[in-house]
Amino acid sequence: MPVVYFVIPCYNEEKVLPETVKRLTEKLEKMQSAGLADRGSCMLLVDDGSRDATWELISKFSAENEFVAGIKLAHNRGHQNALLAGLMTARKYADCAVSLDADLQDDVDILDEFVQKFLDGCDIVYGVRKRRETDTVFKRTTALGFYKFMEKLGVNVVYNHADYRLMSRRALDALSEYREVNLFLRGLVPLIGFRTDSVYYDRHERFAGESKYPLKKMVSFAVDGITSFSVKPLQMIFSLGMITTFVSLVGVIWSLVSHCAHGTAAWIIGVWSLWLLGGILLLCMGVVGTYVGKIYGEVKARPRFLVEQSLNLPAEVKKN
Repeated sequence: MPVVYFVIPCYNEEKVLPETVKRLTEKLEKMQSAGLADRGSCMLLVDDGSRDATWELISKFSAENEFVAGIKLAHNRGHQNALLAGLMTARKYADCAVSLDADLQDDVDILDEFVQKFLDGCDIVYGVRKRRETDTVFKRTTALGFYKFMEKLGVNVVYNHADYRLMSRRALDALSEYREVNLFLRGLVPLIGFRTDSVYYDRHERFAGESKYPLKKMVSFAVDGITSFSVKPLQMIFSLGMITTFVSLVGVIWSLVSHCAHGTAAWIIGVWSLWLLGGILLLCMGVVGTYVGKIYGEVKARPRFLVEQSLNLPAEVKKN
C-alpha cells in the first residue's frame, strides 16, 4: 500500500479547518481499510502566514489526530509557494501526494480514483472539473477565456484543472528540479511529462469562510501564468508597433492632403494621434516591464519559502 499525503495550503482557514480535518480523517480511514493508503499516510496542512487561529488549530489537531501533520511558513508567500512547500516536504516521506484546497470545494470522494490510477502506473493524475455551474457568470466566463487564451499562446495547461492533482514521488523529484521563483504550477507540472491521466468531478460550494482569490489576485495569477510560459506578448508588441507605424504614416499623408485640398484643421487629427500613440507606448512599456520584473526576481533567486515550524512529521529520511 502506498503512503499518501494530502497537501493542503491554508491561509486564514480557521472557519473551515475543523470540518476539513474531520472529512479527510474519515477518508483516510476508509482508504486504509480499502488497501489504498498505508498507515503512514496523513494530511499535511501548510500555514501560509495566517493572521487568524489557523496555526493554533493545526497544532491542536496534530496533537490529537495521528493523521494530521503541519508546517508553518515564516511569512505569507502566496498559495503557489505554500503548495510547493507542502509538496517538497511530502516527497521526503510519501509515495504520492495529492494537493487540494482547504475549503472543501474539491470532491474528496474521488481520492480513491486518484490513488488507483497511481497504482496502475500513473505519475500525475489531474482533477478536472466537469462543469462550472457553481461559479458566477463573470468567473466562469473569465476562467474559460483564460484557458483558451493560454492555449492560443502555446502554453500547455490542462483545461478546467486547478491545483487538485496527484503526483508520485518521482514526479515530485522532477518538480524539485524546476527552480523558477515565479511559480505557476498549473503550467509547470505538464512540463514534467511521465504517464498522466485525469479524474473528472463536480466542484462543490465553499463550506465556510471567504475566497482567497478576489478579482485582483485572479488577474495577477493570470498575468503570472501568461508571462511565465510565453513570450508571445512581446512578439505581439512588435506586430502592434509595425501596424501602428503604418497607420500613422497613412494618417500623416491623409492629413496633409486634406489640409492642402480643403484647409481642414489637421492639428486636431495630430493631437488625437499623439494620445493614441502615447497610450499604446505606455501599454507596451507595461508588458515589457512585467517581463523585466520577472527577470529581476529570477536573478535574485531568493528562497521561495522558509519553514518556521513543523509538527507530527516523521524523521526526515527519504523512503527507499
